[in-house]
Amino acid sequence: MIPQDKGLGAGMKREEIFLALIQLRKGLLQTCIVILFCGIVLYPISKEWLYFLCRTSLKIDLVAFSIPEAFFSLLKLTLYTSLFTSIPVIFYYIWRAFSPLFQSKGLSSGSVVLVTSIFLFYLGAFFCFFVTLPFGVQFLLGYQSATIKPMISVGKYVSFCTFFIFGFGLAFELPLILALLSSLRLVTAAFLTRNRRYALLMIAILSAILTPTPDIFNMSLMGGPLYILFEIGVILVKLIERKRAKGEISAAEK
Repeated sequence: MIPQDKGLGAGMKREEIFLALIQLRKGLLQTCIVILFCGIVLYPISKEWLYFLCRTSLKIDLVAFSIPEAFFSLLKLTLYTSLFTSIPVIFYYIWRAFSPLFQSKGLSSGSVVLVTSIFLFYLGAFFCFFVTLPFGVQFLLGYQSATIKPMISVGKYVSFCTFFIFGFGLAFELPLILALLSSLRLVTAAFLTRNRRYALLMIAILSAILTPTPDIFNMSLMGGPLYILFEIGVILVKLIERKRAKGEISAAEK
């Protein structure tokens, strides 16, 4: 009887994941419509946004190495800006699709999870834009000399900036991800504490990948906040476990 119960539970879990993927696919069309609408609205100001992006972290003019590069760069920037603006909608449909998995485990504060995920993404993105990117770009430009003058392609610069902005935004979701995994009983506070040194190693590797430069200073701008977020995640996991233990004790007494 016990193996049958386990098999049934695993089957239900697979079924829930399958239903979540179907629900996510249904929201894909609405998400694309929102992104397209944002792109139409934002394209007329794409030149101003490019100027703002350039002047915030770059002190030299950009160049276009082909005739259509400037045009395609503005289209690319518009697309990335549309995705950035549409993050609340994207996260909403993702959470709506997968929330039944967590609600079945007793997680009822869905709106809190959604708002927190949006806040953490924008916190990481703005931290990158106003802190890490300016330091990183100026560090790299510091290698120019009388014989080496930088000529930065507008298309590559747009890709460079957006890669790190989105990377930082997603990386700042770490405490929320740990809390959600704990609600599914996939990680525990004891496991995270016992493997803290491996978490530090992963944070160092991730910082080396996501920061614009490999120097210690810029890596610490990413690694420091990530480690703090990891410790916040550990605290959240402990709180979830204590709440779960109290609920189990109360249920046993009844």
